[in-house]
Amino acid sequence: MFFNRLSPRNLKHLFSSHSSIFTLISKTPPAYTFTQNRNYVDVYMKWKKDSYYDSIDSIHKSIQLKPLIALKNCITAAPDGCIPISAVSKRDKELGVPFKVARFLRQYPSVFEEFTGPQYNLPWFRLTPEAVELDREECEVYRDCRGEIVERLKKLVLMSGEKRLPLKIIQGMQWYLGLPDEFLQNPEANFDGCFRIVEMEDGLKGLAVESEERVLSVMERNVMKRGEYGGEAMEGIAFPLFPSKGLRLKHKILNWLDQFQRLTYVSPYKDYSGLNHDSDVAEKRLVGVLHELLSLFVEHAAERKKLLCLRKYLGLPQKVHKAFERHPYMFYLSLRNKTCTAILKEAYCDKSAIEAHPLSAVRKKYINLMKQSEVILKNRRVNNSVVDHRNVLPKLDLDYVEEDISLMAEVTWTKTKNNALFKGSGLHGYALC
Repeated sequence: MFFNRLSPRNLKHLFSSHSSIFTLISKTPPAYTFTQNRNYVDVYMKWKKDSYYDSIDSIHKSIQLKPLIALKNCITAAPDGCIPISAVSKRDKELGVPFKVARFLRQYPSVFEEFTGPQYNLPWFRLTPEAVELDREECEVYRDCRGEIVERLKKLVLMSGEKRLPLKIIQGMQWYLGLPDEFLQNPEANFDGCFRIVEMEDGLKGLAVESEERVLSVMERNVMKRGEYGGEAMEGIAFPLFPSKGLRLKHKILNWLDQFQRLTYVSPYKDYSGLNHDSDVAEKRLVGVLHELLSLFVEHAAERKKLLCLRKYLGLPQKVHKAFERHPYMFYLSLRNKTCTAILKEAYCDKSAIEAHPLSAVRKKYINLMKQSEVILKNRRVNNSVVDHRNVLPKLDLDYVEEDISLMAEVTWTKTKNNALFKGSGLHGYALC
């Protein structure tokens, strides 16, 4: 027999081993042996530029739009709807202005109108009529779509393991979620009963959500619409893929991606405490969390480094940024504006799959208004050059004038000197040779 051929030492090792022969020959191994394994494939590809995603103004102009909206809010909060430059000149870091505030305000004359103040001839600023109209439209969106915007914040909190997030972290995501300033300045008065303020570690205040109802992710809702998902716990969902033009994957990577798509889908809102962090299913959950997170944002994109603050609270690995590089069919990394921006491809390739944020249309109008400033400044430069050309003599003519004046002075001085010599010598009427 097989056991007679083994020494007592080998028999002891065989029966005491975690991977005993009885486990290997069992007909129904545990489910986690299929879902918690790790078949790592080193997915390394050179970055491929995609001009389509690099030309989306709503994403790449948001870096200038964010401080512009902050300054706009300062002006609208003033009683008279106008402020002196001294009110914001020292708040550049607070408002996110990359250079001097006065220079930034003058860079967008289509939004900010400059005039001389009542005292000391200081520059004051107010909104243009077009900017006032957009501000009114923005306030209407916040009023009419308040519930939907708060629901997006609620989903972000529910993705955390303890269903709570520090207010400091939420403030970092405020721009991406489209939350107005007053929401976080007085959270208890602006949120409904499912939110509550709690004390967290390190003395931080946090926002917690008390809700027992099941929350479906964007992926789950879309496959349910197509009738491809029954809501089972161990069911697999394939992510929609959108390859960029000219982006080709190796055959080994394509095989790995096919196996990855068949793995169990773990919802970002489900408990992940029993998940092996080194398994392929954990990586699929990571991709699902990033997919759901970007789908909640206004532009469905965010600076990659800004997402690292969520790593601890959403149960993400330390190298979470590598997921964007390993899945280029789902995410695009744009290197514009001297930063790395992660973009969810599905939001721009299949617009029916992900619901647009209520604030996205207003922000696009702000960006179009910002673009008009370039035309205004260009016309000003042209007009100023024409005025200078009419009022100021050319440099060449000025040189001739200076030479003529010098020559006339020299002739006058010579004539005066000669007349004095004529009178002293008595030689009147004779010309000097």
